[in-house]
Amino acid sequence: MNLLNCPKCGKLFVQNAGQELCRECFLEEEEAFQKVNNFLRDRKNRMATMMDIIENTGVSQDLIIKFIRKGRIQVIHFPNLAYPCSRCGKLIRKGNLCEDCINELRNDLEVFEKERERQEKLHLNTYYINRGPENMKQ
Repeated sequence: MNLLNCPKCGKLFVQNAGQELCRECFLEEEEAFQKVNNFLRDRKNRMATMMDIIENTGVSQDLIIKFIRKGRIQVIHFPNLAYPCSRCGKLIRKGNLCEDCINELRNDLEVFEKERERQEKLHLNTYYINRGPENMKQ
């Protein structure tokens, strides 16, 4: 158990396993989730967009995205629902990054690996002479 400040309201609370908010903020967030969930469960709202959900429930986009990222709302069931890529903001329907950002990071990693291999080869071709006092001729 840890003593933490609630990131939402700043109140001091005792953190239990997996709990990230104080009890009041947790209950408030749960109430917001129930609003969103009840709205989406209605068959006529299956084609809702993010803006439709926000306008009809009053829940913020950030909180809805949090529910999606935590897996509490399954985007796969709602064809018009998307959320922003964590890196560039492009709308996506799965994961945290869009395909462009994934490819860019993959390419950057390949460049980094090639440079590291090049540096290792240079290091292997370099000879070092130990010129400590014990190796010096008098």
